[in-house]
Amino acid sequence: MKITRSIIAVFLIGLSILSCGAREIVAEQNENKPYNVLFIAIDDLNDWTGFAGGHPQAQTPNMDKLAKQGVVFENAYCAASVCNPSRAALMSGYRPSTTGVYGNGTQMRDSEVLKDALTIPQWFSKHGYFTTARGKIFHSANGEKADTISWDKWVQTTGGYGAVKKQAGYLVNGIPKGEADENFDWGPTDAAFEETQDYITAKWAADQLDKDYDKPFFLACGIFRPHLKWHVPREFFDKFPEEEMILPEVNENDYDDIPNSALGPSKNYFAAKKYKKQQAAVQAYLACINYADACVGVVLDALANSKYANNTIVVLWGDHGWHLGEKLRYKKFTLWEEACNMPLIFKVPGVTEAGSRCNNPVSLMDLYPTLSELCGLPKNAKNEGNSIVPLLKNVNADWDKPALTTLGFNRHTVRNKKWRYIRYQDGVEELYNHENDPLEWKNLANDPQFNSVKNEMKKYLPKVNHYEVEN
Repeated sequence: MKITRSIIAVFLIGLSILSCGAREIVAEQNENKPYNVLFIAIDDLNDWTGFAGGHPQAQTPNMDKLAKQGVVFENAYCAASVCNPSRAALMSGYRPSTTGVYGNGTQMRDSEVLKDALTIPQWFSKHGYFTTARGKIFHSANGEKADTISWDKWVQTTGGYGAVKKQAGYLVNGIPKGEADENFDWGPTDAAFEETQDYITAKWAADQLDKDYDKPFFLACGIFRPHLKWHVPREFFDKFPEEEMILPEVNENDYDDIPNSALGPSKNYFAAKKYKKQQAAVQAYLACINYADACVGVVLDALANSKYANNTIVVLWGDHGWHLGEKLRYKKFTLWEEACNMPLIFKVPGVTEAGSRCNNPVSLMDLYPTLSELCGLPKNAKNEGNSIVPLLKNVNADWDKPALTTLGFNRHTVRNKKWRYIRYQDGVEELYNHENDPLEWKNLANDPQFNSVKNEMKKYLPKVNHYEVEN
């Protein structure tokens, strides 16, 4: 029997109507369900991503896609520019100055304040969620510092990044041993992408999104790269030819107006410059970010193809920023913009507007109260952050709360839309106007005309400065 084109057209229209109707029913069903949470952490990630615009050669298509689906916080800041205190603060809701957790060597639960504190996953578990994690969420992926007690189901991280070529007396990157930090190293490996640690973690998270749950879930996935050492498969290095790498702007006289309390130039900076490894460092860092992005893509693709796509909050964050020559330094461990600023994306179905951007200053401390409010959980009165739900609903909402970052005992920086104010433990200060000095090259702290600015910023310094917890 011959089927006419008109019959086929009617059939296809009917099929399309049924399909649209089915999607609307699914969307309506999902809207009536509690939110799930997909919590993606990326270690040592600064703003060198496509969506954040920190470096023109960055390649982060998966994170960029997520950014277009949610809200990008352009001025998001860590609670501490060091891994352990940053993560302990955002996961517990307590500032480092309240707990005394300032360094990487401190065990979070050794703090009297945090000994019995309920972390984000514990709060969610207490209020009816199933919580599970793999990878670096707390300071370590495995062991005590993974704070395994925080999770209903914690999964041990496995895998590595492949073998590298080594020469006796030298780091893999060609810098002689002793002239740079031992872990300030990089180079391509011989591993396949699917054999590497972060891919295995991402694939685990993707597999969880294919399961059935009898309660809403809080799923955390911790990606370790671009944390040093920068060893990832060669395919990622090959995307960034070393000789074509663009270096960040550096002011060799940057310390002329910076007080002695501040950290000075690092030996890593002088080693990279002496052995002409600056472009190689940029190549390696961008390669590791591209690798991390590929891992993020594994998880996000799984969510998009899952039945949880329409009722799952996605929050992607870095734990702090990173210097790649700025302020004559590599690594983090400073109170300047490069170390304190990091990416933050929220995608909340039915709440956030796709492709929106917020330039109000927010803090990683705000994640705990924000996720609690979004998911209808009671407020944890111990939280020292602020819910940013008003900004998720309207990126231009009135917001007068600056971000606070701490680096050690009684050393803080306060950042609002226009200014960065720094005060060290001996009272020495720095002040930068970000409207006309985004690279923080001109310290205005000693200019009397800005005393009123400093006095206003000082109001937000913590009133409590707990001595460092002993290891």
